[in-house]
Amino acid sequence: MTHDLVAALRPLLTAEAAAEAQASGAEPADLEQTVWLRLLERVDSSGPPYDPEDWLRRAVRAEARRSRRRTRTERPYDGEPADDRGPGPEQIALTAARHRALREAVRRLPGRCPRLIEALLSPKDLTYREIAGELGISQGSLGPERSRCLGCLRRLLTPEVAAREVRG
Repeated sequence: MTHDLVAALRPLLTAEAAAEAQASGAEPADLEQTVWLRLLERVDSSGPPYDPEDWLRRAVRAEARRSRRRTRTERPYDGEPADDRGPGPEQIALTAARHRALREAVRRLPGRCPRLIEALLSPKDLTYREIAGELGISQGSLGPERSRCLGCLRRLLTPEVAAREVRG
């Protein structure tokens, strides 16, 4: 079964990976290899996907997005990896407190804003189409809804977040 699935999906995966690799800054072969790994993990855990072609296209796009994010965040070492220029325990604790304050403020938002903001902050990196389907609203109304929710969030956080430094 798995061998037939691999043989059937190989041409589609090669084409999809070649198309997405250019924009993501990844090698097509790397994208292919990662998607094959995801497929094997999926087959081992819950069986083959219901619609393998659709699953494969979504998996290639998701891996390309991950590759773009990694490319943006990864930086070469300026010195030894053991350099202690990173955040210390105090900075880590302050960052964790800010994240907690943000999550608490999101929970206090009105209406469907908490679900929308949680979906936008999700590590799954959901598309607007997926978020709209999850919330049961049209994809076109997500932008205005997001703006309204972020405005509410900004107003909630203003008294809690002190200015870091004097501006101007």
